[in-house]
This record gives sequence, C-alpha cells and structure tokens, in this order.
Amino acid sequence: MRAMILETIGAPLRLTERPDPIPSLGEIRLRVEACAVCRTDLHVVDGDLPDPKLPIVPGHEIVGIVDAVGEGVDPDRLGRRVGVPWLGHTCGVCLFCRTGAENLCDRPLFTGYSRDGGFSSVVVADAAFGFDLDPDADPVSLAPLLCAGLIGWRCLKKAGDGKKIGLYGFGAAAHIVAQISIWQRRDVYAFTSPDDSNAQAFARDLGAKWAGSSDEPPPVELDAAIIFAPVGKLVPAALKAVRKGGRVVCGGIHMSDIPSMPYAVLWGERQLMSVANLTRADGDEFFPIARAAGVRTHTTAYRLDEANEALSDLRYGRINGAAVLVP
Repeated sequence: MRAMILETIGAPLRLTERPDPIPSLGEIRLRVEACAVCRTDLHVVDGDLPDPKLPIVPGHEIVGIVDAVGEGVDPDRLGRRVGVPWLGHTCGVCLFCRTGAENLCDRPLFTGYSRDGGFSSVVVADAAFGFDLDPDADPVSLAPLLCAGLIGWRCLKKAGDGKKIGLYGFGAAAHIVAQISIWQRRDVYAFTSPDDSNAQAFARDLGAKWAGSSDEPPPVELDAAIIFAPVGKLVPAALKAVRKGGRVVCGGIHMSDIPSMPYAVLWGERQLMSVANLTRADGDEFFPIARAAGVRTHTTAYRLDEANEALSDLRYGRINGAAVLVP
C-alpha cells in the first residue's frame, strides 16, 4: 500500500510504501477510492490537537470498497462501498456509550488521529463504524459527506428549527449545510473572511439569501448561527447576530480563544454550545436526507502524493467546497 504519513508535528507528510494491513477481529479492509481533506486534518498536522499517535496516516472522510474482512464480520460486506468517518471506535460501556451519546465516549479511537486513516491506498477500520454507501454514486462526491456532511448535520440539528440560519466560515461543511437548509425552506446567511468575494459568490450561487463579511452584521436578526471557522472572535459576533432565545453552535474540533465579552451579548436566553464528533445514528439520519435534498458536493481532486498541496490550499482558503485525495 501507499500512504502519506505524518511523522513529526508541523512537518510535511511523507509518501511511503507499506505492506497491506490485515483486518483483525471485527475489522474490515478497504481499497480507498477517495478521501476528503478536512480542517481537522490540518489541526492534527499543525499540532492544534494534542498527542496524536505518531507516525499516523491522516484522513477521516474515507470512501472505499471492502476487499477483506476480519473474524466476526459478515462476509457479505465484501465488495461493498463503505464510508469511514472521524469516530472510528468506542468502548461501548462508558456512561456516554450506554446513553446514546457515543460521540462523547471516554475511550474512543479517531480515524487519522489515533488509528491510521485514509490518506492511503488501503485502510483498516472497525466494521461497526463503516457506513454502507450508494454503490452507484461518485466516490469523490461522497467523501466530504463523511465529516463535513455528518458534523454539519449534527450542528444543524443542534441549531434548532429556526428559519434564518447564519453560517460562519463557508467551506466544506457550510456548503453542504446550506443545501440542506435551503431544501428545508430555511434562509441561509453566509459569513466569510473579509473581502472573500469568491466564497461569497459561491454561497450566493448555492442559494444563500445573503453573503457578506464576518465583521459585518447580517441584514436581519438570525434564529441561529453555526460557526465552522476556527476563530474564537466570531462567537460574540454570532451572539450579537442572533435574536433573543437564539442559538450559536460551534462546529469545529478546535478554535482560537474566545475573547472577553459583555454578559449582555449572551443575555436574553441566547444559547452557546459546541458539537463534538458524531454518532452512528447521525449517519443513519443524514445519508438519506442528503440524497433526498439532492446535495451536490463541490470538490477539487488531488493525487495521493499531492496531499501536502491539498492541505496548504485548505489552510490558505484556496478551495471552494472540499479537497479530495484520489489514490
């Protein structure tokens, strides 16, 4: 197998050859068709997330074909197209796992962080955390749904049923959430980096009611806002933009420090919450909804050995939609 490996935090990934891994008890092996590149991968590579398993193969938006199964796995899964997300394994016995909140498991494993991920031609995954996917769909288009889509969906659920939704940071997750929100007959207000006219035009092309800079207020009071950009100063801005009783959801796994703000910004029963990881139930809900809504992901494809270029393009905002590695 070929893989792009992170050996040292902050260093470029290195292309290497390894023997194909053998799936163990409860595992499946996939021949990777596509793996999207997520901002979380940047946080792993740049050291924003502490103590990754090193060396590690990043990547957690994986689409592939099952070509081997371990003991205890139904052999009928051979030949199926499967998607592997960020949450790669849970203990099944802690309080959170027992109460339907496996996304908060005390002893989880995360794909591309604590177990090898999909920046590779072959990957082994826990069979219980692999979603069966449409065999007729384009794997490159499917890949961003495995994190940008799943986390975006969880954020949208947390945001509630309000009609006017603000999306701060219009990247891979927001461009999927926008399509679902519009399908649900909501109004989308997109916030981008100042003067990012390209992203604003992209948002409007997808049907956003308004698109503008994150340092300006929206033209109406919002019912809820979702912050995908890892920028803490957006929290008070979003709270100011939502109505009384509105919600602000922080969708990233990492964010810069939230600045001090007056209590009046939060007062009025506004709510501020974070979203952590995902559950398998989120996937059971999301994939049928994405199909019904006709979600079309906008992707830029890269070869596996161009992973460092893809990460750089993501870091500096040179991509509309999602970057996807195609081994």
